[in-house]
Amino acid sequence: MIVMKTAFVFAGQGAQSVGMGKDLYDRCPSARKIFDEADSVLGWSVTDVCFNGPAEKLTGSRFCQPAIYTVSMACLAGFLERFPDSLPCAAAGLSLGEYSAMACSQVFSFADGLRLVAKRGELMDKACRENEGGMASIIGLAPEIIAEVCTAHDIDVANFNCPGQIVISGPVDRVTAAAAELKEKGARRAVPLNVAGAFHSRLMKSAGDALGEVLKDVNLAAPRIPVAQNFTGTVVSSPDEIRTNLKNQVAGSVRWDSCVRAIAKTYGADTFIEFGPGSVLSGLIRRIDPALNVRNISCMDDIERYE
Repeated sequence: MIVMKTAFVFAGQGAQSVGMGKDLYDRCPSARKIFDEADSVLGWSVTDVCFNGPAEKLTGSRFCQPAIYTVSMACLAGFLERFPDSLPCAAAGLSLGEYSAMACSQVFSFADGLRLVAKRGELMDKACRENEGGMASIIGLAPEIIAEVCTAHDIDVANFNCPGQIVISGPVDRVTAAAAELKEKGARRAVPLNVAGAFHSRLMKSAGDALGEVLKDVNLAAPRIPVAQNFTGTVVSSPDEIRTNLKNQVAGSVRWDSCVRAIAKTYGADTFIEFGPGSVLSGLIRRIDPALNVRNISCMDDIERYE
């Protein structure tokens, strides 16, 4: 049984890969049920996109976001089938992964979360088509310097991922110029990201505003498991606050570093289990605090190896 010192965290966009979730579907009845429900709710086969791609289709927000959400929840379902008494002390997710954390915490059902994620992906795709945006990961430079340069170039800080890794976002030409200046100011690396647009920047404001209108009509319950939200980097329990933060998160900074630290400090979490494709969060958490234990559940073999 997993008890009070363990937190559950959920993958965000960018973790996708063709074939993800196939072994869960083939070998785990509870995971298969998640995929089948997702196909029914969406009216198109997210299962086929997950298993067969193609990669170009799976990369677009419209398909990527429902796919990662579905796989993450299938990973959780498979894990809970094997370890039914597991009880995390808190939950969180990176950007899109926040929706998986909310479903895990029973703020909304899997199906309602999937509908929200699908709409979020559509709105973000639309915003990407309207603006030529880009992002870059800045490695090894103080946050204050990065913020100052972003202000000078009229772009935004998108992600505070972990010590030494911050992502900037905005119009492509401005991001390119800012990244070059940050290299001159001492950044070890400034890596352009292969993304469809300027996520978590003001170029996504139209998507966030439209999602806010959708969220007004969605019933949100108080979380049964504490959830840390990206926009504030704190644990939030009020459904009204959760709704506001989900809206603002689309164009706001992701404070992942703060989310992990808040959970560890407030609830004494010493172990974090990452659910979903890939292991991005596991790497970030190790950099945030090397003393934390990190496990990854992305396939059936991971579940079977878990002790």
